[in-house]
Amino acid sequence: MDTKPAAVPARQEASKPEVPKTPKAHKLHPEVVAAQAKDILSVLLVLRFVNAISVRTFFQPDEYYQALEPAWSIAFGTDSGAWLTWEWQHQLRSSLHPVIFGLAYKSSYALMTWLEFFAPFKSLILVALPSVIQCVFAALGDFYTWKLATEIFGAQSNLPFAALWMTILNPWQWYCSTRTFSNSLETTLTIAALYYWPWELLADSKNSKDAPLQSKSSVNSLRVSLFLAAIAVLLRPTNLLIWLGILTLVVTRLTLDGTSHLQVASIITLLREIIICGTATLAISILSDRLYFGFWAFPPYQWLYFNITQSLAVFYGQMPWHYYLSQGIPLLTTTFLPFTLIGLYKSTLSLSPSPSATSLTTLQSNILRTLSFAVLTMLAALSLISHKEVRFIYPLLPILHILGAPYILTFFTTPSPSSGTTTTTTITTTTTTTITLRHKLFLANILSVNLLLAGYLTLAHQPAPLSVLTFLRTDFERLHPQTLSLTPPNPPQKTELFALFLTPCHSTPWRSHLVYSALRARALTCEPPLATAPNSVERETYLDEADRFYQREDDGGYGAQFLREEMWPLRDGERGGEVPRYIVGFEGVEEVLRGFFEGEGADLGVELSRVWEAWNGAFNEDARRRGKLVVWDTGVWELPEGTKEA
Repeated sequence: MDTKPAAVPARQEASKPEVPKTPKAHKLHPEVVAAQAKDILSVLLVLRFVNAISVRTFFQPDEYYQALEPAWSIAFGTDSGAWLTWEWQHQLRSSLHPVIFGLAYKSSYALMTWLEFFAPFKSLILVALPSVIQCVFAALGDFYTWKLATEIFGAQSNLPFAALWMTILNPWQWYCSTRTFSNSLETTLTIAALYYWPWELLADSKNSKDAPLQSKSSVNSLRVSLFLAAIAVLLRPTNLLIWLGILTLVVTRLTLDGTSHLQVASIITLLREIIICGTATLAISILSDRLYFGFWAFPPYQWLYFNITQSLAVFYGQMPWHYYLSQGIPLLTTTFLPFTLIGLYKSTLSLSPSPSATSLTTLQSNILRTLSFAVLTMLAALSLISHKEVRFIYPLLPILHILGAPYILTFFTTPSPSSGTTTTTTITTTTTTTITLRHKLFLANILSVNLLLAGYLTLAHQPAPLSVLTFLRTDFERLHPQTLSLTPPNPPQKTELFALFLTPCHSTPWRSHLVYSALRARALTCEPPLATAPNSVERETYLDEADRFYQREDDGGYGAQFLREEMWPLRDGERGGEVPRYIVGFEGVEEVLRGFFEGEGADLGVELSRVWEAWNGAFNEDARRRGKLVVWDTGVWELPEGTKEA
């Protein structure tokens, strides 16, 4: 149930100075508004479902290893073969996010078992299930972007639809919103919390008679906002920066127009609800973590300790201070960058209206300024941290769409002569839906670039890491039809090592796509140097398993020493280590493998033959991942009795 008050006072305030009145817009009936919202949400759900099923590419491992692997462990047990990274072993992550997918896995598998679906069909459903769930969150993120824009600019304005079209046509949204990153859910929670936030706290006392937070609906709205915000902060502690920025301006009114009408009662209500909602959400999180880890844990503290005190975040890369400005914001907004930058800049200023136009109301201006301040606060704080990723500022994208909407609408449209308008020096708020497109060629070029980017990234940029697991899973179903279980057998049975991944660490998903617990696989690891001190020699010279495999040797090559000494070591005249049925790697490692198996490792009896390969995109940022992804049959395992060649 929507507990948001009917409308913020921003659309009813009188602006300063006195200006000529514009034609009064026809007010939409509440039932029309409700039906419109329902239709928009329905369309968005369908759109994001299509988006989810069209994503066929690999982006970053956190999509799987920080969400789906622990979720798989929740659903099918710790012995199911799920890969739990060091963050989960040291309680750095909240269990709230994977619990969503874990419960979905468990319930859907129970239903399919009761309906007696055959195993390969169950695996198809389980692989697709997380994306289907995430598409709902993605649609809600788009929906609340439109809803917040409507609260700011008014239901009769075209600006909310400009913000909506920006979020729909943004390539980053198409590429990432339906992926199971905690950042994706954090983005939805943030924009929904911003919608329910009581923005009347920013109103000018001269233009508002009632004190804020005195009505039941306003307090209920605040509670929803705080609850959603608290979950977002628990998922990603850096989300707190957005809310610190907003609260700073609410309390200090720094840079805001007008005078505050916050009363003691309103401040007490705000503090009370922050404490109650924060404590309740924290209690839920602690209980969830207790059930998941089996003991009491507090992941936010562990996250701060390891990433800041122990400086382990830099182990995964360091970026210059300007990364978010020079790369982060441009990658998020792509072709919309000029409009979002103008919106961000203009909203921070107190613009004087032109003599012949009306300005935004004081509250509207204050809301936009507060949102821009929250953006700048988060950018400034995260720029001080060495390890940076675009995903870390993903929650700012809906805000940037709203800030840029007035300028993209003004640039590409012209209101009809009969339309009522409200205009600032650069913002035109059209009070009817009658508009005329202009700069059509430029608009067509922008849309074409966005569609091409979205299509390439979701269909053609690194598709092999997903398709190789489909090959391995289906081939396992062909070779071992009697062992298609998601839980390990009791008593345990020793099975063949089905696949060895000689790729950079976490180059593919894992159990969420391999599915079967009997499908044993091994991959190079990249655990950080937890036992070393920051800035120590041990920390600086540390090499993880993947680094050791790719480390250049004296002859200029790589891999031979690792294969000889770590993968298949020779001890007491015998070669140790398991030989898999298949070896998976990018085609650059084929020379390394053949050189080893035809030389020092000839006693293993391996005769490599390519059985599968796939194109992995036109380019790759990591040179180790360039070229095709290949599966080689080692030739040491016979086909099970009664099995035909593939």
